[in-house]
Amino acid sequence: MLMGGTVVVVVPALDEAPRIARVLNSMPRFVDDIVVVDDASRDATVERARSVGDPRVVVLCHAERLGVGAAITTGYRYALGITRAPNDALAVMAGDAQMDPRDLERVVTPVVRGHVAYVKGNRFAWRGVTRTMPFERWAVGQILSWLTSRAIGVTVHDSQCGYTAVSRRACEGLDLDALWPGYGYPNDLLAQLAQRGESIAEVVVRPIYADEVSRLQPRHVVTIVSLVARAWVARHGSGIARPWQRSSRST
Repeated sequence: MLMGGTVVVVVPALDEAPRIARVLNSMPRFVDDIVVVDDASRDATVERARSVGDPRVVVLCHAERLGVGAAITTGYRYALGITRAPNDALAVMAGDAQMDPRDLERVVTPVVRGHVAYVKGNRFAWRGVTRTMPFERWAVGQILSWLTSRAIGVTVHDSQCGYTAVSRRACEGLDLDALWPGYGYPNDLLAQLAQRGESIAEVVVRPIYADEVSRLQPRHVVTIVSLVARAWVARHGSGIARPWQRSSRST
């Protein structure tokens, strides 16, 4: 626990056998539960995750590949079932070892303290980002963050960062079924949170690039831009309602 709040970390993973044990073994002691969601990996990701031997770890498996967003949603559903307090934190750390575990306390603290509903890591605020992050990722991230901010009406400096934490209360109020299952999930989630009036904050996190394999393709950028455009249309009252807008639950 951290400051009286339960912390559950969701770890989406796809073909991360070389890295998944490194991620799990580095998890801070204040984390109560670790939910690895394997998105139909073709390698030994599941076996490596289970072999860590940490009693906090549970491994959930998709029978077929559904996408990183769907994997996170599966983890959220499980986390909602094992948490109780409104300010319990549901964090996300990818299975590719790109997220520094030393930053996790900074990410979840505003949530467990009840200060905000959702926290995103901001890699661009890290002082060494231009030396660490590949330029093309930096440039695309800057553009997508600018577009996302204007679409949802909330300034977000690093919309694509997957290092996040959401309060149990806010997560319970989301329409998880309506969230985009693949790349573009962070933008879609931000749009839903903003539409619901949930508070969003950012904290500085360190970007790590080593032996991970990037799966982001140009077609994914097109998808993200289309989701951002849809969020802009929904916010400006075009009459085109999203599923979660038609069946919105009060939070």
